Amino acid sequence: MGGDRVSEQQRWDLESLYAGGSHSPAFRNFLDDLETNVTSFSMVLQNTPGAMQSPDMGLKPMILTMQDLSKQLRQAGAFVSCLTAQNVHDAEAKKLQTRVNRIRSTLTSALALLDERLRQAGESSIQAVWDDSELKPLAFAIEERIERSKRRLPAEQERLIARLSADGYVAWGELYDTIVGRMAADIEMEGCRETVSMGQLSNRMTQAAQRHRDQLFDVWESCWAREADLCADALNHLAGFRLQVYEARGWHSVLEEPLEMNRMSRDTLEAMWDAVTRNQERLVPYFAAKARLLGVEKLSFVDVDAPLQVGAHHQAISYDEARRFIVDQFAAFSPEMAAFADACFERKWIEAEDRPGKRPGGFCTSFPLHGESRIFVTFSGTPGNVATLAHEIGHAYHHHVMRDLPYLATQYAMNVAETASTFAEAIVSDAAIRTASDEAERLELLNDKLQRAAAMLMNIYARFLFEIRFYEERKRGYVPTERLNQLMVEAQQEAYRGSLRRYHPHFWASKLHFYITGTPFYNFPYTFGFLFASGIHAIAAAEGKAFSRRYVELLRDTGRMRVEDLAQKHIGADLTKPDFWQNAIDFALRDLDEFVQLADKRV
Repeated sequence: MGGDRVSEQQRWDLESLYAGGSHSPAFRNFLDDLETNVTSFSMVLQNTPGAMQSPDMGLKPMILTMQDLSKQLRQAGAFVSCLTAQNVHDAEAKKLQTRVNRIRSTLTSALALLDERLRQAGESSIQAVWDDSELKPLAFAIEERIERSKRRLPAEQERLIARLSADGYVAWGELYDTIVGRMAADIEMEGCRETVSMGQLSNRMTQAAQRHRDQLFDVWESCWAREADLCADALNHLAGFRLQVYEARGWHSVLEEPLEMNRMSRDTLEAMWDAVTRNQERLVPYFAAKARLLGVEKLSFVDVDAPLQVGAHHQAISYDEARRFIVDQFAAFSPEMAAFADACFERKWIEAEDRPGKRPGGFCTSFPLHGESRIFVTFSGTPGNVATLAHEIGHAYHHHVMRDLPYLATQYAMNVAETASTFAEAIVSDAAIRTASDEAERLELLNDKLQRAAAMLMNIYARFLFEIRFYEERKRGYVPTERLNQLMVEAQQEAYRGSLRRYHPHFWASKLHFYITGTPFYNFPYTFGFLFASGIHAIAAAEGKAFSRRYVELLRDTGRMRVEDLAQKHIGADLTKPDFWQNAIDFALRDLDEFVQLADKRV
């Protein structure tokens, strides 16, 4: 009975949203209505005259309809994501996912037409929008759509690109998924042979004893080498399609789209990377100390992410203990944040049970029609699990503080999406380090923290360098496998300051992020989010609870201004200058010297 009660505590409640799971009549009715309304909206736009010269021609109802349908689509997508995550074998949920994707495609196509209508509207029509009390809170979102549409082709050409992309770069991304899905590796550890997926091999490689890690890295590299030519085809043609689209739009830099998507300037990106490159050398002593603890002369690429196990095995943390620890640490910063975290557990918004059939990883998704969130993790009682829980609750808190805003004013970009989550995780991780039971546990926790910093300041930078250089060469023609390997190693050597004994030539093939078609340059927003949160954490550490109100106001503005304006308004920082980024890096690396000292005491 006790085990059943514990399991029940760790399961989320989806029934209060739509009873019946993937067979829910209420959800199917909701989807029926949504599909009908999206189709109707699309038809109205296709029959609307090309120009709108006066406000009585329907601008306001179209904007509000766009907002309502986008909000409903978010709700539908969130529910299906929860269904497919909690049971990867749920065939009905997969059918619902396909249906939601189809509705999303129809709405996306319709919005291209609406954007053109907005662009063609006269000044008096647009001014009437800003003068309308119901539309005024949406001003940033609408102005952004208008400005973005000005930098694109006419709607019919953009719709053609969208249709061609299904068998263009999207198909190349899907081919990559197929390649990876069929890959497997034969490995032998401690006399035991087994065949594993690439995901399993990645986990084994990181967690393996030091004597096995290089051997598994050899297997990993050889697996990707066998598929490298196909991966090179996928990457080259995906990039080629994207470059052709950019050329048609008159875009001269591959960074135009990702900077636009992240609402940030080139000056901000350059200031951030300038600060990063000036501080990468500071991590080299950490690598040297970790190498000594692992018993090697220098770290290899995969050693960087290896956990340290220098102390006795610690007892697993219970789910209730994790709840109390998170709530208590949040309370030291913000009682409101702590109360919200406690409510997430109490209202069963968290799916944490460790059981078969769940998808790997963790996420937080919002249900805007209910003003609620749901969090998905798999909890097995490790300190890392506690940090992940805090991270996802941070996302939910971000949704929570924006719940009363119009939906279009809550759409924040990828680079600030990680702000609240990274900040929440840092609060809990720092507390775990402070309360560590002994030096060995403290050393392990400090390693986890510095590992994350190294990933953001070095690994992500290597990905960025590779992608920039690859696109430049791709403009001149096909980039073969050997050259891709060379570009990758050169980027890693530069980012890691030549501090590793072995690099990862086929990283470009093994990393899914290079093949994500909807989000180009799926790298620098991570570093931005990490350092932006670190800078905010530094201010919070100095000001304490007095900062908590300002923090909420900052989160509420993440969907309605550019990042430079957000930072200037709420923390008085100029993101185009190096000072903020330097302070953020200093705060992120403040425990580095202690790690080296503790490591030296053990070797």
